[in-house]
Amino acid sequence: MTSPDHDANVGAKEGFAFGISIVAAALLFVAGLVAVFQGISAIANDDLFVAGPKYVYEFDLTTWGWIHLIIGVLAIIIAGGLAVGADWARISAIIIASISIIAQFLWLPYYPLWAILIIALDLVVIWAVATWKPSNIA
Repeated sequence: MTSPDHDANVGAKEGFAFGISIVAAALLFVAGLVAVFQGISAIANDDLFVAGPKYVYEFDLTTWGWIHLIIGVLAIIIAGGLAVGADWARISAIIIASISIIAQFLWLPYYPLWAILIIALDLVVIWAVATWKPSNIA
């Protein structure tokens, strides 16, 4: 008779986080892809984004486009690493999601509902990656 390879004390919280971590890679990929499209749209001076009243953290729309494009490309790369279980991808996912939260917070005057949605997705990514302990699952 063989014994299981994993610790019997793996809690429901970590098991749930393991499943969410796989979803987190997909969410990070989708958020990155949309950020790339958001960046391209802003760089092209699309009429989708309308600047409201002046505010403290205002940048040129093209600058915001480049910021979102870079964050999006990095998020896609990190999501790929997260999907294959690379060690560097866990901390990188937390860092890029945190940077994305800050960028989306500053982007609120341009597209408030979208920014709030992406902030929520980034928080789920951070929670899932921070809670999941792969050494306890294997």
